[in-house]
Amino acid sequence: MDTLRSINQWSATHHPRWLVLPRIILGTLLCIKGIAFMSNATELENLLSGSYWAGNTHALQIIIGGANMLGGFLIAIGLMTRLMCLLQIPILIGAVIFINSQKGGFALQSELGLAILALLLTILFLIEGSGPVSLDAYFLRNRNRDSQGRNLP
Repeated sequence: MDTLRSINQWSATHHPRWLVLPRIILGTLLCIKGIAFMSNATELENLLSGSYWAGNTHALQIIIGGANMLGGFLIAIGLMTRLMCLLQIPILIGAVIFINSQKGGFALQSELGLAILALLLTILFLIEGSGPVSLDAYFLRNRNRDSQGRNLP
């Protein structure tokens, strides 16, 4: 318990506050991409046609879109950030390798740069955590407060 507390205190003190804005932007971007992914089933079917996953497009659409929406929301508010980043990494690696390779990485309509940037930011927040301006930090600071509302600032 003391080790966890010292790790979290070290994490909160070394994390620059300006990283809050990229975390919120990344979370919002992932949430928006999840909504777009859920609303465009035909594009997913076209991308996966002829592959091993071709028969499971609806399940993949729900799993990937739901993971992006939930993970993006939780990353944006700073709750369970490391876990959500860990869950997003396989999805983003799949986006970089599989989807963008079929579209052509340097084509005009390709989102390869955005997918790589999202992957790099996700890895950064997997390492750094959510920082001092997040719900994780709020709950850690207020862990010892009782449920009656006493000891509030």
